[in-house]
Amino acid sequence: MYVCGPPVRTPPPHVSHMHGKDNIKDRARGPRDEERNDRCSGNFRVRLESADQAPANQEPCVVLNTRRASRRLRGAERRNMTPETRTDTRGVASASRQQQAAPGVLWDSMKKAAVVIGSGILFLAAFGNSLTWHLQRFWGASGDFWQDLWTKLHVTFEGHHTALFYLGTMLVPTLAFWGVNALLLLVDTTGKPAFITRYRIQVDKNNPVDKRKLFHALKTVLFNHLCISGPMVVGAYQLMTLRGDPCGPQLPTFHRALLELAFFSILEELMFYYSHRLFHQPSLYKRFHKQHHEWTAPIGIVCIYAHPLEHMISNMLPVALGPVVLASHLTTTSLWLCMALISTTISHCGYHLPFLPSPEFHDFHHLRFNQCFGVFGVLDRLHGTDAKFRLTKQYERHSLLTGLTPLSESVPDAPTKGRDL
Repeated sequence: MYVCGPPVRTPPPHVSHMHGKDNIKDRARGPRDEERNDRCSGNFRVRLESADQAPANQEPCVVLNTRRASRRLRGAERRNMTPETRTDTRGVASASRQQQAAPGVLWDSMKKAAVVIGSGILFLAAFGNSLTWHLQRFWGASGDFWQDLWTKLHVTFEGHHTALFYLGTMLVPTLAFWGVNALLLLVDTTGKPAFITRYRIQVDKNNPVDKRKLFHALKTVLFNHLCISGPMVVGAYQLMTLRGDPCGPQLPTFHRALLELAFFSILEELMFYYSHRLFHQPSLYKRFHKQHHEWTAPIGIVCIYAHPLEHMISNMLPVALGPVVLASHLTTTSLWLCMALISTTISHCGYHLPFLPSPEFHDFHHLRFNQCFGVFGVLDRLHGTDAKFRLTKQYERHSLLTGLTPLSESVPDAPTKGRDL
């Protein structure tokens, strides 16, 4: 596009003889200047034809501001983008800004995380007796019962501890996982019982769930469960037997079990947060993690719907590493795996149900992509990756629901202009 400048004005004769310089300039003008005057006479004029359509003997006058043209072009491209493309673009831009952050800021946040987590460990060690006094009394009173039950099971599998380990770390967690998800799938596909659908977080989504999309997710989940999780449990058993028998005849004490579970939780938060953020880097996100984010409104089964590599590094490794490091007893390991699978199912279920942990935190991550990367939110607070979440209604609802009124009703969304009209 070209803009012609104002026409060249020729001074009247009675003025040109009074100003020698102007007279010299007038004499320097030729036929081309007169042609330019004819073309550009009057107000500014914008040529809309392209350069290859313009006559060969016609020269451009003034090039239109290229910055403005570039902005218009980028704006047109954004208007033509699909919502998924816009999300990817925002994610890439956010990741670029994170990469450009000063290394010192990240180091300071990691030091803060170490202080907080270290303080938590010292707190548990120092006040463990007072925190668990009542539970310890229960454990001591019923200790004979649990020990007798384990002794009978241990004698039954005498000489077959490998089978006992796989039953405790594969069969029991699998039954817990599919038992909970079977109930959730019933609600997702049929909408019944209706009183549960009242607690849906994203009210207008998965009502009912797309069955084709669900079937595709189920195939990936089954593959990850059988072909990735299974071999990793076998590898964990081989490593644990190097340090002793994980199926020993004596159950761990209550304090030992509690401290191990606390250690597992802290290790999972650390490993999941940083591996999760790693998979949100543009080069890794498009190839691996984008599959998991196909569900902007997740359901329970989607918790292990991921690329096999991501499932191995980000889902399984943070959970399985703790028992291997501490060479934990089978009972503690089995309990931990069940807790981890049920917890991640609740985080993805899409329902904020009474007396269950709040899934608002991770649901917001699926909705907004670049917030809420961790499990408990400790590292998100230290790194500032929950700043936008803390400004939303979802954050106000992020608490344990102790009543029967859905939080979407007690803490409703702010009315929009469209709804007001």
